[in-house]
Amino acid sequence: MAAPDTGDTREGNILGLRSCAIAIVGPTASGKSALAQGLAERLEGEVLSADSMQIYQGMDIGTGKLRPRERTVAYHGIDLCAPDAPFSAALYQAYARECLKDTDLRGRRTVLCGGTGLYIRAAIDDFRFPHGDQADNPTRRYYTRIAEEQGADRLWSLLHDRDSASAALIHPNNVRRVVRAFEMLEEGSSYAAQLENLHSIKQVVPAAIVGLAVDPEVLKARIARRVDGMVAEGLVEEVASLLGQGLRASITAPQAIGYKEIVPYLDGTATLDESVEKIKVATNRYAKRQRTWFRSDPRIHWLDADSGDSEELLYRAFGLLGKIGLEVA
Repeated sequence: MAAPDTGDTREGNILGLRSCAIAIVGPTASGKSALAQGLAERLEGEVLSADSMQIYQGMDIGTGKLRPRERTVAYHGIDLCAPDAPFSAALYQAYARECLKDTDLRGRRTVLCGGTGLYIRAAIDDFRFPHGDQADNPTRRYYTRIAEEQGADRLWSLLHDRDSASAALIHPNNVRRVVRAFEMLEEGSSYAAQLENLHSIKQVVPAAIVGLAVDPEVLKARIARRVDGMVAEGLVEEVASLLGQGLRASITAPQAIGYKEIVPYLDGTATLDESVEKIKVATNRYAKRQRTWFRSDPRIHWLDADSGDSEELLYRAFGLLGKIGLEVA
């Protein structure tokens, strides 16, 4: 692959960045956080989280945020809003690009880190979001209310009646994505059409993308340890605190993996072991979807991360970045 394009053109650098960002992507529990922080430390850089759940305040343990005392560099994209506040990829795009420009102006390099593929692409690619895709809008309120009052299946059925192609691509329980599909219809587009054209969207922010590949069985064991660790750290208490703040009916916390599964335990309708097992199953399914998303992007340079040795992985990451033409000395 040619060296990352850092030319100041519409096609490759709409922000006029002087340095090329680095994006670390991959499935949950693959070691992204440690590698991103290690790179930022050695490159005098800062980390920009690209995780759609880490933006929420108070959702710390279940989203895998590094504790403040563990952060050795400046972090952005964390704790941006309350867990009952609506957010969108369009808002993240605006936020991320301001961070990229500000960090670059201060002579620092941005290390994007996250498993939310849409957030990564929103930051660096020429995604054009519908005008209604903002923090709050009438369409979103209307269809979210239908899901709350009539159920997710009813909302999905309404989408199927209007846009069967898009409905076929979205799980009925994924309320946020179903609502998003309705928003796109209101703007004269469709979720299915956008997905079909995903790979034709051009990159407009210079970034080298490094992906962490982990054998599924190795990853499954890591996820199990990670979930057990979260419970030991106080995940149950964190979920109870969120519910105590009146967030049971919010659009975010009840849908997040690691949170929705604990609610039945707190309600007395499931054992803790049953809830924990459901978290592990849901997390493995999510990791599979992440692998599918990232594997479809030919720009990603992959590193074998089976060993779990963060220092060794950092060493190989530097070698890879140098090999593809990025100045990392």
